[in-house]
Amino acid sequence: MRTAIENAVVLTMDDDMRVLDRGYVLTDGKNIAEVGEGAFAGEADERIDARGGILLPGFVNTHCHVSMVPFRTMGDDCPDRLRRFLFPLENEAMTRELVYRGAVFGIGEMLLAGVTTFADMYYFEDEVARACVQTGMRGYLGETLISQPTCDSAQPGGGLAIAKAMFDTWRGEALVRPIVAPHGTTTCDEALLRAGAELAAEHDTLFTLHASEMDYEMKFFAERGETPTRYLAKIGAVNERLLAGHCIHMTQADIEILAEGNAAIAHCIGSNTKAGKGVAPMAAAARAGVRFGLGTDGPSSGNTLSLFDQMRLFACCHKTANHDRALFPAKEIVRAATRGGAEALRAGDEFGRLQPGMRADLVLVSVDAPHLFPVYNPYSALVYGANSSDVSLVMASGETLVRGGKLTRLDMREAKARLLEQMGPFMQSAAKYADII
Repeated sequence: MRTAIENAVVLTMDDDMRVLDRGYVLTDGKNIAEVGEGAFAGEADERIDARGGILLPGFVNTHCHVSMVPFRTMGDDCPDRLRRFLFPLENEAMTRELVYRGAVFGIGEMLLAGVTTFADMYYFEDEVARACVQTGMRGYLGETLISQPTCDSAQPGGGLAIAKAMFDTWRGEALVRPIVAPHGTTTCDEALLRAGAELAAEHDTLFTLHASEMDYEMKFFAERGETPTRYLAKIGAVNERLLAGHCIHMTQADIEILAEGNAAIAHCIGSNTKAGKGVAPMAAAARAGVRFGLGTDGPSSGNTLSLFDQMRLFACCHKTANHDRALFPAKEIVRAATRGGAEALRAGDEFGRLQPGMRADLVLVSVDAPHLFPVYNPYSALVYGANSSDVSLVMASGETLVRGGKLTRLDMREAKARLLEQMGPFMQSAAKYADII
């Protein structure tokens, strides 16, 4: 099927960062066939009038725990909530079906916000894979490896066997990219981290974990004369496969280690600042040439699965932390949310740009709303003004998944109802934490 999207402000995100003021994109099957200025003069099965909207590559969410939708708004202001009730409640109440239903709902939320690819870490991760196939979303999916009992493995470190099985189960499924996802530098013992790094090397896939995020994590390594980054380098985990989440407390030496190893960062400004953990040194990381993309974190940590929120927070927080209004212009932030995310996932040659031969992952943002008039700079409009509600069209690998602001494969009312059916026992278990959530 050939689809021409015309009369758009096209942000190509190519090497020259070309902007076509009145341009078009032609898709043919799963790929982009043509990008040009002016009216499309060829033949197409469908022609879509963008009405002057902004057409750009699909957003890439580089760090998520999508199935944690049931935890949203719980204990948002609670200190140390991960250990106080998130871990315990997960073990008590998360089930296979709840993970699946949470993933379906969360993926629907992301699609409505223009996200076409996400990287995820959670339990029962094969259920997240099933949700991706149902919804048409591309997922880089990793079963959580952690040195403690979990909701899907009574044996500490049992996630490793589940992770290994995912490579066999999902081989050949275009929408599911199995990855290796240890929880963190202090929640996994060294043997488990090394085993995870070896598994990632065996399959040449991403190795992603939380790193340099927690105060107690930094204290743990400082007492040993190390940092989390130096520790990861020592065990051979800092290389082009590493996607380190958060990285709030990196030193300049840590940044140089990541740059030398060609590692990447999943930057989660929303959840980082909401938790009062700090603003990661992304300006220094960018200067050092470290690949990075933006992440929402889970819907309990950042509350929203929209990269529009992350872009705006990225701009405001980094400019404020560095007292520099000119830092990270809007063009660079939009790049980080699209092509930068693809590069962080080692997929920059597959998606993240509007160029012939790339996957047809597209998002059209309407500029009809009052808060988007006038548009002198489309990048500024996206970063400082646009919201998920402005997304009118989303294509992933050439399939239209959002049209007119509505999902084509999913009914969110039904997805919510199915999720609520599974949340009864979960909410009963959560009641015991009422005093802190």
